[in-house]
Amino acid sequence: MPVTSLRVALAPLVVTMALAPASARAHGLYHEGELHPAGVLSVLVLAFFWLSWLFGAMRESPQRRDSWLFHCATLLCAIALFGPLDAWAKVSTAAHMTQHMLLMVLIAPMWVLSRPLPQWYAALGRPVLWISGPLLRIARYPVLAAALHGLAIWFWHTPLFYMLAVDSYYWHVIEHLLFLLTAGVFWWAVLYASAARLGQALLALLLTLMHTGFLGALLTFSTNTLYGESRHLQDQQLAGLIMWVPSAIPYLAASGLIAWRWYQQLRRY
Repeated sequence: MPVTSLRVALAPLVVTMALAPASARAHGLYHEGELHPAGVLSVLVLAFFWLSWLFGAMRESPQRRDSWLFHCATLLCAIALFGPLDAWAKVSTAAHMTQHMLLMVLIAPMWVLSRPLPQWYAALGRPVLWISGPLLRIARYPVLAAALHGLAIWFWHTPLFYMLAVDSYYWHVIEHLLFLLTAGVFWWAVLYASAARLGQALLALLLTLMHTGFLGALLTFSTNTLYGESRHLQDQQLAGLIMWVPSAIPYLAASGLIAWRWYQQLRRY
C-alpha cells in the first residue's frame, strides 16, 4: 500500500484519539484512566473497515467522488464515536442525539453513496457477499427497510434501553452498530430503488420523516425528563429539536430526489 494512502487511513484515527480531552476519555476510549476494551475494539473495527477499503481500491479503482465520500464519512464517524462528543453524550441528551443523528442521517447515506462494496469485495472476497447479500435482499423492499430502521430508532430511544446504552459502553457500541446497519440498509433501499419501487422509496422516506419528527416532538414538548433525573429538561427539549428539525433535512432532500426521479419516469409513459 502506498505510504500516502496509509497515512490517510490512520492519521484521522490517531489525531482523534490524541486530541480527545480528558472528559472524552472518561466515557470514550478510556474508563477510569485505562483503555476500555470496547473502545479499543471499536477503533480496530473502524480501522479494518477503512484499511480493507483502501486495499480493495488498489485493485478496483473507485471514482474520485466515491473516494472522497467514503473518506469523509469514515473520518466523521471516527470523530463522532471517539471525539469529545462521545463524552458529552454520557451527560447530555442533546449531545447523544447529535451523535445518533450524525450516524443515521449523514454518515450512513454518505457511505451508501460512496458505493464501497466493489472495493471490499476486491480486498476480502466472498465473506463480503455473505454479509452484504441478506442486507441487499432486504434493501429491495424500501418500506421493510424503513420499518426495521424505525424499530431500531424507537427501541434505543425508549428510556430503559437509552439509559442501558448510556451506562454500558458495550451496549453503547451495539446501539451504534444497529443504528449504522439499519440506516445503511434504509438509505441503500431508497437511494438505489429500482424504477418499479420509486413509489415505495418515497413512502419509506416520508414515513421515516414522520415518525422521527413525532419522536422529536415528544422529547421537545415533554414536561418531564425521560432519561434520568440528573438530566435537564431543557437539554432533552434541545435533543428533540435536533431530531425534529435539522435531522429532517436529509430526509426531505432525498424525498425531493426520489419524487423527481418518479416524475421523470411517469413523463416517459
